[in-house]
Amino acid sequence: MLKQSYSGFSLEAGTDEAGRGCLSGPVVAAAVILPKDFSHPFLTDSKQLSEKKRAQLKPIIEANALAFGVSFVWQDEIDKMNILQASITAMHRSIDALQTRPEFIIVDGNKFRNYHKIPHKTIVKGDAKYLSIAAASVLAKTYRDAYMQGVHAEFPMYNWAKNKGYPTKEHRAAIREFGVTEYHRKTFRLLPEQLKLEI
Repeated sequence: MLKQSYSGFSLEAGTDEAGRGCLSGPVVAAAVILPKDFSHPFLTDSKQLSEKKRAQLKPIIEANALAFGVSFVWQDEIDKMNILQASITAMHRSIDALQTRPEFIIVDGNKFRNYHKIPHKTIVKGDAKYLSIAAASVLAKTYRDAYMQGVHAEFPMYNWAKNKGYPTKEHRAAIREFGVTEYHRKTFRLLPEQLKLEI
């Protein structure tokens, strides 16, 4: 069973991101403040859920949350600031988008920057421990997946509708054959042989 609250504050926001390990597309973050009495039988870390279950949960979370925000940090921004800073920036922007200012923030992972003067706690595997972080993980993942399915139509050879920009063998084979697009993260190791020198 996931826990309701870490801090005991009634306006505790959970935040998480999706797409950190991808070769293309944005990193997307969400922040969610849930009511104290919220529960759902299968809400957990989005990575443990099927695409169908995430799709079912998205409108339930959005309808029941006291507030939620979603934000995108695009691939060119990721290339300028590195993926860790981009992930934290995305989480900050998702908190900016909340209609209600949180009293406390719980963050999936172990790295975060202070957000204004609101106290926070980083929690490793927080998306499998706290409902609000799990809810944020579901929103971040569903919004990002929908975006990648949209850009798939422009470049179907990379099959982003299926791999969502993650470094699958198929995605890397397409990069090798067709090169990179405006959606690829240029500072990432897009192909394993990038580190080998041609002598």
